[in-house]
Amino acid sequence: MQANEMYDAAIIGGGLGGLTLSIKLAQAGKKVLLLEKESYPFHKVCGEYISMESWEYITSCGISLEDLQLPIISKLGISAPNGLYLEQALDLGGFGIARFSLDKLLFDQALKVGVNAIENAKVTQVQFENNQFHIQSTKGSFNCFYAFGAYGKKSNLDIQLKRQFTHEKKQGKQNYIGVKYHIKVNFPDNLIELHNFKNGYCGISKIDKETYCLCYLTTQENLSKYGNQIKTMEEAVLYKNPHLKRIFTEAEMLYQKPLVISQIRFEPKQLIEQHMIMLGDAAGLIAPLCGNGMSMAMRAADIISKLFPADPSNSGERVKFENAYSAAWNRNFSVRLRVGRIFQHLFGSTFTTWLVILLLKPFPSLLQKIIRATHGERF
Repeated sequence: MQANEMYDAAIIGGGLGGLTLSIKLAQAGKKVLLLEKESYPFHKVCGEYISMESWEYITSCGISLEDLQLPIISKLGISAPNGLYLEQALDLGGFGIARFSLDKLLFDQALKVGVNAIENAKVTQVQFENNQFHIQSTKGSFNCFYAFGAYGKKSNLDIQLKRQFTHEKKQGKQNYIGVKYHIKVNFPDNLIELHNFKNGYCGISKIDKETYCLCYLTTQENLSKYGNQIKTMEEAVLYKNPHLKRIFTEAEMLYQKPLVISQIRFEPKQLIEQHMIMLGDAAGLIAPLCGNGMSMAMRAADIISKLFPADPSNSGERVKFENAYSAAWNRNFSVRLRVGRIFQHLFGSTFTTWLVILLLKPFPSLLQKIIRATHGERF
């Protein structure tokens, strides 16, 4: 591969946002590079319920979701730490699929439409000068007119870019860990549940291959209190919610040990850093209770692909493009993020979670409005 080869766009990170963006730009005739530090297929610590708003978009990328016979999820159940339970029909709903499966399908499709998608390529440096980016990675050096960050919640690249949030020290309850299992359990196919416990919440829903995703978020402080022993913490904290105790004790765990990610933070981030454009979790503050972060990442990819300059080499288009993307991002996501931030603070608190569920229980129409506020229209 030639180091001086010029790409219209380089995308760093091959999650749902990065993969779908690469496919859409390639379908539009652009020369696209995608760099992913892992090798497909691989598991990720995340819930695996995807809002139905993304169905047509994923299909337009060339993935026949209909043929996969995925579970369609139409109900939401929420419980307080003491077990108080509320169930609500979902207007839009969603579907379940393992990231292990979907990411691999999209990666193969990206290759098929002409994306130069490179695995095991960890990006170490990104520099912008003379209207182009120079990217250093473990798989070589690359040049491009536009660079996009789609690498998730944290990366060493954030430090290299000197992003503001990397200088801020966060302790205790402001640092989160994510823990994920794939399980087999007796549970409805059309239901997603969100069970609260002290300083955290846990989701469960069906995915593909008769399997369920069980994934929870809690504070580093919670784990440290129990000697950094996940099983001990689960039994001491999560099991106090009777719904979670039943799930954990009855389920067949399909991993030898859970997948864990630490030092998760949900602070605001700049959408554009040194002309590098961010989407998904790299753009910042997409907590689970903002609705569906995976759909938000793909919607951002859709926005970018539609706004992308016809002539990427034209330096006069850069600021116009950046401004248009910033405006569209805020227009599409500001309400979702605001509502998500509110519930991020309310959920996980033993008393306030119980109180919110108690107050919402007699008013299903109000809960439906809240759910709508954290989800977008089909795109």
